[in-house]
Amino acid sequence: MKDIEGENGLRHGFTTGSCAAVTSKAALIMLLTGEDIHNAGIVTPKGPVYNAEILDIKRSGASVGCSVIKDGGDDPDITDGCRIYATVRFSCEPGIRIRGGEGVGTVTKPGLDQPVGEAAINSVPRKMIRDNLEEVLESFGRQGQGLEVTISVPAGKELAKKTFNPRLGIEGGISILGTTGIVDPMSDAAVIDTIRVQIRVQKARGKEVLLVSPGNYGLAFLKQNYSIDENDAVLCSNFVYDTVKAAREEGFSKMLFVGHLGKLVKVAGGIKNTHSSYGDRRMEILSELISEFIPGDPGKDIQKRILDCVMTDEAVRIIDSEGFGDKVFPLLASRIKKVMEDFSGGQMSIETIVFSNDYKELVRTDRSLEYLRLCSRKDASEDL
Repeated sequence: MKDIEGENGLRHGFTTGSCAAVTSKAALIMLLTGEDIHNAGIVTPKGPVYNAEILDIKRSGASVGCSVIKDGGDDPDITDGCRIYATVRFSCEPGIRIRGGEGVGTVTKPGLDQPVGEAAINSVPRKMIRDNLEEVLESFGRQGQGLEVTISVPAGKELAKKTFNPRLGIEGGISILGTTGIVDPMSDAAVIDTIRVQIRVQKARGKEVLLVSPGNYGLAFLKQNYSIDENDAVLCSNFVYDTVKAAREEGFSKMLFVGHLGKLVKVAGGIKNTHSSYGDRRMEILSELISEFIPGDPGKDIQKRILDCVMTDEAVRIIDSEGFGDKVFPLLASRIKKVMEDFSGGQMSIETIVFSNDYKELVRTDRSLEYLRLCSRKDASEDL
């Protein structure tokens, strides 16, 4: 397989959807010819050709199975190196039926790409499989031949524990994914797509308020302090602006954003992505807030001490010890609220809760508890 290099110099890989399509194609060719093949290729939706080595060939009656090894390129993908299998058999029923086998998850909640009860093989991979199998059938003059295809990933059940699948309501394995067939190394777009799927799941559950936290630290705070189930929250990582934008586009008008001061203080400064590579300014922002209340030399002294801090929790200690916590932190929260509502173009009402180390709540905006109650309500479907 020829390496495909991205703009950042990293090597592209191929999605689980591409793997499922190429191994299905190889299995069908072997089923039709009765001969083993050890290489097969497909054209990915994005354009590059995926040529794969075909492994684990097995024949059983009227079916053929084989596998390929997933190559994620230079992307740190948990499925990289795992084997993706396809078994193809003739069917008396017309059309191509695609099923999930061992290690492929089953959808158990609405709002995902596939309906509840279906295998978590997304729409584009399903189309890739069908298109390639129909092309093979046509080349052999077997148009209209019914087929049953089973995609399996023996390691999938364990791998799924390291993904968002359990939170999304996909049980028993991984998803077969990909819209372009290509894995872009270190792709922000892939993370944002995952966030959007989480948002859609919450929308499908009938949630009026979208509960968002940057990561597991926020989930632990919510569980410890408010007994909130982690499945009621969306994890946005560093992608604050993109999450607000996606929430608005998916129809939410209310959001509760809960997180550690170290990330949320950046949002107060208008930073759209809280990763350090996009800028820090944590201490500068806190220092600017101090200047609102302490003029002159006393204020400058406190500002300097804050600017010398490495961690925000040390800055919190200084602000509290000087007796300004009850002024500085509410101002911080109101700025986070305003910035995020500006991110939404003024189309969303957003409340926030900010905490520091040891899950100590620093501040919350006026309607945050009201929003929290709405976030934790049972699914609308359960009210029926």
